[in-house]
Amino acid sequence: MVFQPRPNHPYADAPRFPDGDDVSIDALIPGAGPVEIEIGPGRGGFLFERAAASPEARLLGLEIRLKWSAIVDGRLRKGGLGGRVRALNADAREALARLRPDASIARFFLHFPDPWWKKRHTKRLVMGPGLLDSLARLLVDGGELFVQTDVEERGVLYAEQIGAHPAFEPAGDAPGSPLLAENPYGARSPREHHAIADGLPVSRLLYRRRPRPAGGAPLDPGQDAG
Repeated sequence: MVFQPRPNHPYADAPRFPDGDDVSIDALIPGAGPVEIEIGPGRGGFLFERAAASPEARLLGLEIRLKWSAIVDGRLRKGGLGGRVRALNADAREALARLRPDASIARFFLHFPDPWWKKRHTKRLVMGPGLLDSLARLLVDGGELFVQTDVEERGVLYAEQIGAHPAFEPAGDAPGSPLLAENPYGARSPREHHAIADGLPVSRLLYRRRPRPAGGAPLDPGQDAG
């Protein structure tokens, strides 16, 4: 659940993902450019760098921490980017289930997600079947899912989870593999900058949305998508 602030909370006026069963991406970020969504932008470093690298794109960050959604969205507005780049307070798992229309998002980014290790924190993990179903529904055919982590075990887990979903196919450096040696997007999250500076290995995974079957019927999880 997203934190509900008291009226006197210092960030009570933080921009929030709207209520309602059907939230239009075009209402959140009007325009004609391709839409890219970062799940968990934190302090917003990637959003700013990606906005500079891809000036035609509309960008949305979904940040569960109220403070950083308020601060980052304010900085984007002050920097003249608020018309096409936003940071909204939201639990991405819940918000993306309500986002519309289907097949409207060009890319999703997850940079170093899930800093939760104890068993009691399992429910807080972002990556999982529910999120992947929403990403599959929202991505355009051929749209990209880029995930990176500096924790080897998590990289293996993410590859297993995404690889098991019939809507995604690996799109890494080698055929049949999701692994990338480099970040191809001209923008890095603060943690990626730190990992590189500290000489830490980073697992980078790239997947593409498989073309939908003729007629737009969703892939059945038991269906052979090869």
